[in-house]
Amino acid sequence: MSVYCDVGGLETNITSLRLAELIVESLEKLGRRKKVLAVPPDLTRVHSRAGEITRYAWHYYRDSLKAVLPALGTHTAMSPDQISQMYSGIPLELFLAHNWRSGIETLGEVPSEYIVEQSEGKLHYSWPAQVNEHLTRFGFDLVLSIGQVVPHEVIGMANYNKNILIGIGGREGINRSHYLGAVYGMERILGRPINPVRQVLNYASDRFLCDIPIVYILTVLGRKQNGGLALRGLYIGDDIECFQLAADLSQKVNIEMIESPIRKAVVYLDPHEFHSTWLGNKAIYRTRMALADDAELIVLAPGVREFGEDKAVDRLIRRYGYWGTPATMLAVESDPELANNLSAAAHLIHGSSEDRFRITYCPGRLSREEIESVGYRYGELPKIMRGYDPVKLSHGYNKVDGEEIFFIGNPGLGLWAHQSRFDERIDQDKSTGRPESQVAADGRGRS
Repeated sequence: MSVYCDVGGLETNITSLRLAELIVESLEKLGRRKKVLAVPPDLTRVHSRAGEITRYAWHYYRDSLKAVLPALGTHTAMSPDQISQMYSGIPLELFLAHNWRSGIETLGEVPSEYIVEQSEGKLHYSWPAQVNEHLTRFGFDLVLSIGQVVPHEVIGMANYNKNILIGIGGREGINRSHYLGAVYGMERILGRPINPVRQVLNYASDRFLCDIPIVYILTVLGRKQNGGLALRGLYIGDDIECFQLAADLSQKVNIEMIESPIRKAVVYLDPHEFHSTWLGNKAIYRTRMALADDAELIVLAPGVREFGEDKAVDRLIRRYGYWGTPATMLAVESDPELANNLSAAAHLIHGSSEDRFRITYCPGRLSREEIESVGYRYGELPKIMRGYDPVKLSHGYNKVDGEEIFFIGNPGLGLWAHQSRFDERIDQDKSTGRPESQVAADGRGRS
């Protein structure tokens, strides 16, 4: 168990030159490797600096870096243009396309008794630890798992073993983990490193990934005062310690506590990054704990053209819509197709306001009928953007024609919350015997 790099702080700004030096210094500590697999994110994590890091790793290993397997999860495979944009200079022929429905190996199962415990008795299935077959069957002597630690709706804080067990995981593992998080309660998970979903993945890591030579390269990004992003932390290691270090910094850097609940929020979704509500609903996930009751959330989504990245998921979103937890759980009980696609069911729960606030979606390429059919209000994008021009708005509070609004230019970069709602969720955890600081022994083994 080793941490090879531990650099980070609230005011740290790791330059590209320094980043390259830290990557090389860390890789040299690993010793000679002959067959390396890189597992970085796709274009939806373009801000993570993973493209740059993967490029440095390729320059270091050259012919020994045999493949790059982007951790797509359920996302659409990267196009050659997207690969060239994010991973410029790395030969296209090195890139593999993960398919969560095929080429999957099941390494073992987390027993149903553990899922019952973690879900507080709500779920009774086991959880399969599934990975892309390249991880286990092709003789790699080093797997570099690369990505950003940031608050996340399914697993509290993104990355670490999620990049492997979900990012290049299989259908059942993805479905069941997402549904566990949704049923347990997204607002009880967001921004917390230790939670039921993470505990399940830690259990699987300790038992089923321990013989795979995985090294995690984790970044933490934060906003600069004058705009743009700074690399605040870089953590490299082969066990949970590097994740704990990164998550601790991310909580300080990426969670923004709001002085009073927001009455109106406007969130912009970059069209190069967000093409679906499956991805774009980060606008809802990451702001919901900051919104006042009966607040309005306006989502400016010029690139959104579909609901699900996956055709089957898109169809289910259109069929059931974002009508809240009780309606979704009832649909799961009555529809075998939805019960067979629990990540879609989880997404339907995550994307609902649960009737607490109003969501106005302004898509570039979905119709009023389509938006309203899934439970959102429709906004005409050109008209709304004339009133709330993202180019003119600054992050945080703005006055627009005498009205106060809170603007967020990229919801994927953080979590916004009012202290009362954050504390409320902590109190709920304490009432069920799950203290916030708990780190189970299951989460301390090497993976």
